[in-house]
Amino acid sequence: MANDYHFHTTWHFNASEDEIRAILADATDLPRWWRAVYLSAERITAGDENHIGETIRLHTKGYLPYTLKWDFTVIQSKPLTIEAKGDFIGRGVWTFEPHGEMTIVTYDWRIRAEKPLLKRLTFLLRPIFSWNHHWAMATGRHSLELELARRRAKTDAERATIPQPPPATPSNLLAWVVHVLGRKK
Repeated sequence: MANDYHFHTTWHFNASEDEIRAILADATDLPRWWRAVYLSAERITAGDENHIGETIRLHTKGYLPYTLKWDFTVIQSKPLTIEAKGDFIGRGVWTFEPHGEMTIVTYDWRIRAEKPLLKRLTFLLRPIFSWNHHWAMATGRHSLELELARRRAKTDAERATIPQPPPATPSNLLAWVVHVLGRKK
């Protein structure tokens, strides 16, 4: 379909699979450490000890001035697989591949845009919508690195030296334009 998207993201971290899984497993904490993208996250249904069956309601955004409302349900723990429904429908698969002290994290995201704005304008703005997704994932990588550092900090003083994750850009078009123009100065 014309409004289908397939994204593949690869991240490399000097961290164990367990460290990364511990952060990603608590989806309700996403707005705290990946706040540029996750505006809110609410657990709708609890899952089992591996989060299977857990449903999370999300309000998200990328760099562009629109937001997305969607739910995901964890359907498998290894690889960590979610099914999404709402402003887009599809499936995301997180895989974790340990390499010594490093872990390679991949995310395979196959979705169909259902938000009217995205459905109507995909034929024209697909490259911009794709760029927006890649921006969100790059911000997520940076935010996850900061969260790893925060969790590894041994003291409050050390933790205080770690920068906060980047904030969300404005969702209102006029405020967003002012934000973008203000960054150019």
